[in-house]
Amino acid sequence: MKTWRREEVEQDVIIYIIELLGTFAFAISGIRHAAAKHFDWFGGYVCGIAVAIGGGTIRDVMLGTTPFWMTTPMYMICTAAALLTVVLFGRWMEPLKNAWFVFDTFGLALFTIAGIQKTLALGQPFWVAIIMGCITGSAGGVIRDVLLNNEPVIFHKEIYAVACVLGGLVYWLLVWLSLPVEAVCVASFLTTCAVRFLAVRYHLTLPTLKGESEQ
Repeated sequence: MKTWRREEVEQDVIIYIIELLGTFAFAISGIRHAAAKHFDWFGGYVCGIAVAIGGGTIRDVMLGTTPFWMTTPMYMICTAAALLTVVLFGRWMEPLKNAWFVFDTFGLALFTIAGIQKTLALGQPFWVAIIMGCITGSAGGVIRDVLLNNEPVIFHKEIYAVACVLGGLVYWLLVWLSLPVEAVCVASFLTTCAVRFLAVRYHLTLPTLKGESEQ
């Protein structure tokens, strides 16, 4: 019983750390997008919050639990730290044209893992966990793009949400093989990031739908 309780606590800690890292990564991505639109600091913070907590909020509402960011102010503080990072170091980050893309990908992978873990912790089956991982990872980006009046990246031809699904499938496979949770998280993170990076690098896309006039 004590062992089970210790494993449960360790899993909660891992989920918390992953959600904080994902919040920071996604917040920086959202704030940099807002900076490109010349938003003020408050507008950038709102955009960072929206992308950082949007997907997780939708997940938690669907799972019937208290949204994760309402349990502690750390997520708001983490987003403020992301804003401060962009304000202080944005000049040095600017020449790195793909910096926002890297942070967005890291956030995508981290939140996918957090979504899967929280869903499983609430007793849902793995197929639901993978869907919730995808929602956690990608829905925040949709909210960000809507706020910025951009076409949501999830509707682009490039691989985005599919990377979450593949990362989730790797997570499921390694859990089935009884690997340690740390190794499972690392492998799922690397898979999601690798799929996203390779898809953009080599212009890999899914087939597009054709209108009636094009068929």
